[in-house]
Amino acid sequence: MTDKDIRRFERHIQLKEVGFEGQKKILNARVLVVGAGGLGCPVLIYLAAAGVGNIGIVDCDIISENNLQRQILYNFTDVGKQKAIVAKEKIVSQNPECRVKVFNTFVTESNIDKIAENYDIIVAATDNYKSRYLIDDLCSKTDKIMVFGSIKEYEGQVSVFNYKDGPSYSDLFPDIPLNWDERPATGVIGVLPGITGTMMAAEVIKVILNMGDIMSGKLMVFDMNSISYNVMQFN
Repeated sequence: MTDKDIRRFERHIQLKEVGFEGQKKILNARVLVVGAGGLGCPVLIYLAAAGVGNIGIVDCDIISENNLQRQILYNFTDVGKQKAIVAKEKIVSQNPECRVKVFNTFVTESNIDKIAENYDIIVAATDNYKSRYLIDDLCSKTDKIMVFGSIKEYEGQVSVFNYKDGPSYSDLFPDIPLNWDERPATGVIGVLPGITGTMMAAEVIKVILNMGDIMSGKLMVFDMNSISYNVMQFN
């Protein structure tokens, strides 16, 4: 760890649960974020700001004007550009020491093994059911950890799968939806993915540090309207 790192991450290092050794773990962490949309944007922002040293971004969508209400990495000058490429530019400008690799594609059966091979934690920040099950299969097969989030209207969900032999995504959701290769079209309040994505980023940091009560075997459901949440246990 350099003097620059010590200055930058001083507030992390002051925490007894983190310290110098914990920050070194963050700097050496390898995290793949699948989806650079409403959930992926806050995840990427906070992981880069925390000092995560290696980040992969998987997305081949184009930024559109109706993304700007919730996808906070982008602005009007980015409309028409590739999400993953712009996301890399934004987080590298925030943390130039972060090594970011762009995968300008969607995950498929034929490419997910290659895309994920150099990462230990996979963040499922995608609204595509098929992608979630592909990530789940990959993590179960290769002993990687999956951090999951989803949003709908006023509700956000967060969980961690395959952590220390904990349950998987398919344990919680064993019934594959009939429309599993489609993206659900539904409204959402713009701040909800920010709240949910920030919680996902927190789980990633906790997993890296092996710290706190990690959401393995638990599903947190957050209701923005009532400012309430429930934690459901599963196995």
